[in-house]
Order: sequence, then C-alpha cells, then structure tokens
Amino acid sequence: MIKQSATLISTTMSMLFISYFSIIIVLCFIQSSECVYNIDDSSGVGRIFDGIGGLSGGGATSRLLVNYAEPERSHILDYMFLPQFGASLHILKVEIGGDAQSTDGTESSHMHSPDDENYQRGYEWWLMKEAKKRNPSIKLYGLPWGFPGWIGNGNGSPYSNITMTVDYILRWMKGAQKYHGLYIDYIGIWNERIYNKGYIKLLKKTLNENGFEKTMLVASDNKWEISTDILQDTELAKAVDIIGIHYPGTKTTDDTLKTGKTIWSSEDYSTFNDEVGGGCWARILNQNYVNGNMTSTISWNLIASYYNALPYTRNGLMTANEPWSGHYDVDTPIWVSAHTTQFTQPGWNYLKHGSGAGHLDKGGSYVTIVNETQLTMIIETMSHDHSICIRPKLPAYNVTKQTATFHLKGTFSSIQSLNVWKSKFKYGGAKSEMFVQMQPVKVVNGEFTVNLDLDEIYTLTTSTAGKKGQYDEPPPSSPFPIIYSDNFDDYDEFSEGSNFADQSGVFEIRQSNDADHGLVMRQVAASYPVIWCQDSNSPVSFIGNSSWKDVSMSVDAFLEKDGTGVMVGARATNGGCKIHKSHGVFFWILSNGTYLLTADIDKLEVYTKGTVGVAKNKWFNIGLIVMERQATGSIDGRDIFTHSLYEDTVNGFLAIGTLTFAPSMFDNFNITATA
Repeated sequence: MIKQSATLISTTMSMLFISYFSIIIVLCFIQSSECVYNIDDSSGVGRIFDGIGGLSGGGATSRLLVNYAEPERSHILDYMFLPQFGASLHILKVEIGGDAQSTDGTESSHMHSPDDENYQRGYEWWLMKEAKKRNPSIKLYGLPWGFPGWIGNGNGSPYSNITMTVDYILRWMKGAQKYHGLYIDYIGIWNERIYNKGYIKLLKKTLNENGFEKTMLVASDNKWEISTDILQDTELAKAVDIIGIHYPGTKTTDDTLKTGKTIWSSEDYSTFNDEVGGGCWARILNQNYVNGNMTSTISWNLIASYYNALPYTRNGLMTANEPWSGHYDVDTPIWVSAHTTQFTQPGWNYLKHGSGAGHLDKGGSYVTIVNETQLTMIIETMSHDHSICIRPKLPAYNVTKQTATFHLKGTFSSIQSLNVWKSKFKYGGAKSEMFVQMQPVKVVNGEFTVNLDLDEIYTLTTSTAGKKGQYDEPPPSSPFPIIYSDNFDDYDEFSEGSNFADQSGVFEIRQSNDADHGLVMRQVAASYPVIWCQDSNSPVSFIGNSSWKDVSMSVDAFLEKDGTGVMVGARATNGGCKIHKSHGVFFWILSNGTYLLTADIDKLEVYTKGTVGVAKNKWFNIGLIVMERQATGSIDGRDIFTHSLYEDTVNGFLAIGTLTFAPSMFDNFNITATA
C-alpha cells in the first residue's frame, strides 16, 4: 500500500512538472521530511525588486539623533546606511514637515506661512545628505503627514485649493535640489488620509512640467481603495506609478493586481525591536512578496530616536535616544535587513512564484533575487509567536524543522557554491545569533540542501560582499542629567534646541533683536495646522525624563504680541497624538498680565490664577518649582504663588510652550531635578 501511494504521488508530481515546468516542484514524500524546490529563470524573471527602506518621520522619530556627538552619531548612521555594513538600506523615506503632530512629535514646515520659505529647517535635509554620503544610490521618498494652517485656506483640508498644495510640495522638492543637491525619487500624497484624484493628477502633471519626470508618484500610502479608482480612471492610472499600502499583512487585493502597477508596502513593521520584532521584520520582508507581490517594504520607523515615554517606544530598526550619554542599541532588525540588503540592489528581479519564491512545505518562506550574473536567496522559518507584528492580526500557522533541497536551473545551473549567512533567534534570555557567516554550501549537480530549524534566517548568495559591521561598544546608558542648562548660543539658526521634543507647534533657534540674548528658541508655527492627528491649541515642547517628579526649572521669556502667553511645565504626560490631553503642572504668563497654574495643557483645570506685572516686548524670567504636592511659581526671582496639587499628578516631562500659534522667545533654560 505504501509503495502504491508513493508511485501515485510520483506520477502526479511528474504530470505537474510536464504541465507547469516553471512552477516549483515540491517532492515531500510520506516518510521523508525533505522537500525539493526549483530555482529557475528559464521562463523569465518576476517583478523588479525595488529595495528595503526606513521611514524618518510620522513624526519626529529621528529627533534625538542629530543631537549625538561624534563619533557615535556617525557610527549610528553607518549601521543604517553604509553598504555592506549594517542595514544598508536602499530607500530613505522622510516626512515633509507640516508644523503638525504626526505621532511622536512635530516637524517644521519649509513654509510656515505663504510668504515664509526656508530650506535650512529641521533635520531631514541633514539626514538625507548623510544617507547619500554613505550610499549615493539610496532612493529618497517624501510624504506629508500634516500641512501648515494656511494650506487649504485655513479650512483643515489640503484639497480645498489643490493648486496651492501642489505648489507647496513642488517648492519642497525644488528646495531639496537647489539647497541640498537632493533629487526626490518618490513623492506621496497625504499619509493615511483621504486622497483626491484631481490633486494626484495635477501633482503628476506639475512634476513632469518642472523637471521631475523621473520622480515616481506613490498613492495613496493608506489602504487599497485607490486600486479600484485606478481601474476606472485612465488618467489617474497614468498619474500613479506605485500603489503604496500600509500594514497589508503581506496580502494584496485582486483589484490591485489587476492594475498591473508596482505594489509596495510603503509603511510596515511598527513593532518593538526585540527578537519578536526582528522576527516580524524577517517574515514580512519575504512574505510581502511571496503572498502579496510587493517589491519594496519600508519600516516605520527608521530609528527609535525619541523619548521612550512617547508613543510606540522602540519601534525602529535600531534605538538611539540618549544623545546626552552617547548610548545606542543595534537591534535585531538591523541584521534582519542585512540578510537582504547587503546582497541585492534595486533593479534586480525577484524570481517568479513557484520557480524561486514561495512557501516552504513545513512553514516559512523563501525568495530569490537575481541580476544577470548573481543570485541571492533569503529563507525564513519564523514561528507564529516569535514574529507577531503590531498590526494586523496574524492568523495561526505552524512551522516545523525541515530539510529543504533547492535545484538550480536555467542561468544559475552552473553555480558550484553559495556563501551563507545565518541568524538564529533565541528567546527566554538566551542571546540570539545574528548575521553570522557560515561555511559556503557546495552545489552538486545543481542541487544543495539546507537543514532548517525554527526561527532562523538564511541568506545563500553568489555575492562575497557581506559584512557584519561593528564598532566599539558605545558609552553606557544613563538617564537624562538632573542638572541641565542651555543658552541656545551654540546652534545654527533654524535648527532645534538639543533634546527638546516639540509636541505641538514648532520651536526653532532664531536670532533675537537683543544683543544680550543673541540666539534664542522661538515658537514659529504661524497657525493651527492641517492636522494628521489631534494637536493642542497651545504649542508645547517636552524635555527631560518622564519619570521626574520633583523639579526646579526656569527660563527667560519674551512675549512678542498681544493675545499671547508663555508656559513652563512639569510632570507633563500624554505626548504624541494625545498631547491635547496632556496633564501635569503648567504655569502660564499671559500678555494681559494674567497668570494661571493649571493641571492640563488646555487650561480646563485651573489651580489658581491672578495678575502679575509683565510687559510685552520685554524679557522676564519665569520659574517653577514642583515638590511633592506643592508648586511655586516665580517671576524674575520673586515668588507669586505657592499652591497645593492634585494627588494623582505624579511624574512626567518638563515642558515649555506658548498660549497660541504666535511667536514668543525663550532663552537661558535651566533644570534641577531630583533623580
């Protein structure tokens, strides 16, 4: 009976081979754990491989990186961008700053108002140039999350005047090229928000008319709905070059495939970067193509360089959020990326499903990426519980130990050996073995065999270029210093104050009109933005340690207009998209001479209020001491109140802010905290 079954299986498989000779043949016998898979380009290759990327933005996720001192800052950049060293990314996607909160903070717009245009603001220009220094071939991708309030005539939509918004984006692209020598390869619409077909068409037309014919338009950086519109609208189909989907769960819809368009997972991962996060990244890098025909996957985020207490702690490919200590962590997703990026390049091709890409019979997946002379295969066997991404829900599946034999055919049939790199994830306190070079595997008569255990990644490649880059251990981790000061004098104008994390509005280094103050930090966002998520009506920036409870702080302040005010705060909570719900202890000085002590950023819960003699257009010092359940506020060293606090106001960041989206200046910032 066993012999008859084996004969029947053999006959069936032979018939499949005759009918589908370019489709993978899986010969898994009843009493054997060994399977055979064909790697064959005889019938042609599959889709073009567009590369693996990381996303800086959405928002302010790289905020603390620029503050690092050398050499640690360069080391971190090398781990992300240097070819044949670390993640060696092919694509850098950045937020086009819009003065709006977009997850972990705000990023500065190049145009705070229609008559304000500047291309020295923010750190994304710097980051793109640093990436290009390391890899001149890296592709650049820009996408807005929010827009300054004047866009859309102040009505909260970028589409009420699409000509204005197209011009705004075009200016950003021209500024990148003129002032920084950066050509933007890909441009998006509006992150995870509604798209407008008229806007997409006009943007593409305008790009083509202004020297950006090679820039590819990605739409819509959200879900799949645009695929149906593309099928029904030929003009829209011509305008959209790439369908970009967020968190697709490795699946693609039928309508998307029918468009014939290039398909990307243009934002994915978003998972804590431990071993499970690395496993998530490993699984989706392969299976986004195997299951969904997606030819690029871009990680949100590039680097977790924001305070841990802000949303999505450590959801980056690596972690660098202690510029004051110089400490950083090279996390598992860096080496997962290397399994693909160090041995391939955009413009190569995936081999077709069934003849170089597919699922392993006993769980896991494999893809093969080739050019005319080189071949790279990546295999992953990530188990369900060790590769769960933050979203979407991962259906149950099983992976077991297996032996896989691969049969090289076509162009690559004469290969005699393949270089091997392996990662083995371990759990329960054991240290994972990441990106280890193994002995080459011999290819005999076009075949080689790999023994696969659970939670492993293999790269088998003709390339000899791989390297596990390494620097000396960075300085040890340490908390934010309990004594800290900044007079803002040692900065470039239009940059940001070190370690300040803007949560609403934008605080930039600017030149004051007062020789005694020189460079200062100034709130510059001119109006409430076109939001991506809920902003506070009062601009605010966080700094320090979210665990701080008892602190003393002071700063010089300058009110520039009537109807404005300034704030210092302690124990501030709820950053990110919940900034409008931030609670803590906030001391406000308003231009009409009123002071307030409030328990929330929206000033709904007032502890006490009164009047104080401050004047517009004159510097004064504002101080706040918070100890246990008591707060004391001072002006120019004179105490003006001491008040009891709510018992549940315990700990949080320090903060500075302004009453409205209007200019006010700060200088000579000082902190003393109790550890």
